[in-house]
Amino acid sequence: MTVRVQTEDFDTGLEIRQLSQARHDIGAVVSFVGLVRDLNSGDVVSQLTLEHYPGMTEKSLEAIISQAKSRWRIEDALIVHRVGTLRPGDQIVLVITCSSHRGDAFTACEFIMDYLKTEAPFWKKEVTPLGEHWVEARTSDDKARERWDVHRDLCTKQIK
Repeated sequence: MTVRVQTEDFDTGLEIRQLSQARHDIGAVVSFVGLVRDLNSGDVVSQLTLEHYPGMTEKSLEAIISQAKSRWRIEDALIVHRVGTLRPGDQIVLVITCSSHRGDAFTACEFIMDYLKTEAPFWKKEVTPLGEHWVEARTSDDKARERWDVHRDLCTKQIK
């Protein structure tokens, strides 16, 4: 399980090969790549700056992967998150999950992204024609994250 926070771009194909090469226990690899949009909440975005707390951010990302690993059978996972100044079309985040079967890989990847959007200590500042502003948390991201708590609670009740 690996996390990296970096300014440099990443190569998704290379990351998948490095994670899965010579692994015969992996039957599924699922990846998600997040990109900078040129439009957000009706505003044209020309630039996005991502800030974080070094050390704290990596620990938070590691904790998210650990939660995913405790819920689903994933053999390996990777989060690469970029910081610094990015432009529309640039890659921001890469999440890769590897599992014996596709279901666990898909679900764990989605879970990691939902938690990353709400739990990881990143701050985004957008530049628009109206000036710079910090991006507020989205209600839709909170709702996406909350469904995993409901899912956990339902599973716990079924086990009892």
